[in-house]
Amino acid sequence: MMHSIRIASGQGFWGDLLTAPMIQVRRGPIDYLVMDYLAEVTMSILQKQKLRNPSLGYARDFIETMDAIIEDVVRKGIRIITNAGGVNPQAAAETVLAIARSHGISGLRIGIVTGDDILHRIDDLIAAGYPLLHMDTGVPIAQVRDRLLSANVYLGARPVVEALARGAHIVITGRVTDTGLTLAPMVFEFGWSWDDWDKLAAGVVAGHINECGAQATGGNFLGDWHLLPNLAEIGFPIIEAYPDGTFIVTKHEGTGGAVTRETVSEQLLYEIGNPQEYITPDCIADFTTIQLREDGNDRVAVFGIRGRNATETYKVSASYADGYSAVGTLVYSAPNALERARAADAILRKRLELLGLEFEEIRTEFVGYNACHGPLAPPVDPPEVMLRIGVRSHDYAAVERFSKEIAPLILTGPPGVTGFSGGRPKPSEVIAYFPTLIPKDVVTAEVTILEL
Repeated sequence: MMHSIRIASGQGFWGDLLTAPMIQVRRGPIDYLVMDYLAEVTMSILQKQKLRNPSLGYARDFIETMDAIIEDVVRKGIRIITNAGGVNPQAAAETVLAIARSHGISGLRIGIVTGDDILHRIDDLIAAGYPLLHMDTGVPIAQVRDRLLSANVYLGARPVVEALARGAHIVITGRVTDTGLTLAPMVFEFGWSWDDWDKLAAGVVAGHINECGAQATGGNFLGDWHLLPNLAEIGFPIIEAYPDGTFIVTKHEGTGGAVTRETVSEQLLYEIGNPQEYITPDCIADFTTIQLREDGNDRVAVFGIRGRNATETYKVSASYADGYSAVGTLVYSAPNALERARAADAILRKRLELLGLEFEEIRTEFVGYNACHGPLAPPVDPPEVMLRIGVRSHDYAAVERFSKEIAPLILTGPPGVTGFSGGRPKPSEVIAYFPTLIPKDVVTAEVTILEL
């Protein structure tokens, strides 16, 4: 039988189930634990944290997790790969070393992957003739340069493989792709070449299944979700990978949820765009070639995956400040709850007009009626409706003035109102997304090793 490795998903996003990593390392055998913490907006949040405190800028939940599981992973020889480093992988690694020291652990090697953060290089890149055009609008990044908050390259699995090859027990990265976290141990363990496109594509597909945690094992499942057992203790996915590029999706025995052809298929369709061209830094995977087969209880075999050569560019996830927003809510009760909420919305909009306030966007939702389904909502009058109205503008004063017009509706608008709590809504900064491409040859990933 071919040698296999077990790669367990421990987090699908920053804020995911905190007990999942503990369950993965304690409820059964695994070789790797991969944890994905980053999203596009996360990077700008972390940059702000780092500006306020140079020792921050990483996902702090990861530190709590490591404190809880570090003795388990060292004793069992489990390797950890995570992008929890955010915009400060060095600080995250040093903090983990301190935790290991407090647990009496020695000989630990932590690999740090950097080079993805190019915010400090933007001016030089523009001057060198790289316009960094917005992928949707074609606008050059220079037009928002003065408002840029973050700019991170999506690195692939290569630097993670290098860190593993240099003996790292834990690899902490910045913006490495979600799929790269799972692909890397497969390349490292099986010795795949970087032009074996079908095998690399298989690793990318495995990573795509792992990346959203329990969404592959019954979480957020649109099928017969009510038949799934014990979602309170849902098991996260485990990839049982083989050298030929085939793998099995499974989970620890006795955990909740389920691994079925349907749960895996639903995750495969999540956020993929063109299914024939799933582009990553490491290769392009053709999702239309994926074949699935039930392989026993909570086991789905995945095989037949085809891939092709990688592109010559990396994607860059940048963000910039784009004005301010505020959202206010009130709840109206029956009878005629929807009519009352609509009347309150009309009154508020008229008052904003009389005040001469202008907004780039003003949006109203009637939660309980059309907040989820919009114009497709059925014509019913629910027992209560939450009026949720938000505005957006580059004029901070206008947004702040809007926030002072919500409470007056309680005594100067339709009857049957409640639900005003927490005080006036506070204006918050709007973070806009700026996706662009950059040639790979102007980006250098760096790997350093810290040792205890």
